[in-house]
Amino acid sequence: MSAPNKLGCYSDPTCQYSHRVRLVLAEKAVTAEIMDVVNGECPEYLAEVNPYATVPTLVDRDLALYDSTVILEYLDERYPHPPLLPVYPVARANTRMLSYRVQRDWCAQVDLILDKRSKETARTKARKELRESLTGVAPVFASMKFFMSDEFSLVDCYLLPLLWRLPALGIELPKAAQPLLDYMDRNFAREAFQASLSDAERLMRP
Repeated sequence: MSAPNKLGCYSDPTCQYSHRVRLVLAEKAVTAEIMDVVNGECPEYLAEVNPYATVPTLVDRDLALYDSTVILEYLDERYPHPPLLPVYPVARANTRMLSYRVQRDWCAQVDLILDKRSKETARTKARKELRESLTGVAPVFASMKFFMSDEFSLVDCYLLPLLWRLPALGIELPKAAQPLLDYMDRNFAREAFQASLSDAERLMRP
């Protein structure tokens, strides 16, 4: 696998972090070469530009970025329309804090569930805690079209790939989480979200 001609993304087709990047690219209608990297494979060029040989890795000419948070903010600045971070500093900081909380409270639980090194008791506990936490926050989604915002933002780009994976994680949300379920239905139907899905991700939901 050689270097991309212009903008390229080395992406795991099943990884929530790679999915974030593909979602931002789709939302901004940015054309990029998506290069699938699976099963711990490491293309030679990826090893050259990323000392950790991890995905997602974004390559833009001579620039290589290999942290999903850094990649998302770079893409938002590099391709400013539509904006995924607010203009004003306080609002931008709040969006970043919400993204951090999604990562710390929920994405980390998903990582634990998917980690084959985790004990089954730990996975079961993480599934229960994630289900309960998402159900508890569900009423928040009743008042706004997106997560804590009237505009689609980077927070949604953190959250939607995680929510898409719930069936594959063995997690079913109860009827009490209806506002969150409605949010999921609305946003999973977005053209950009559908465009962001890999073939493997399409198989994650019935």
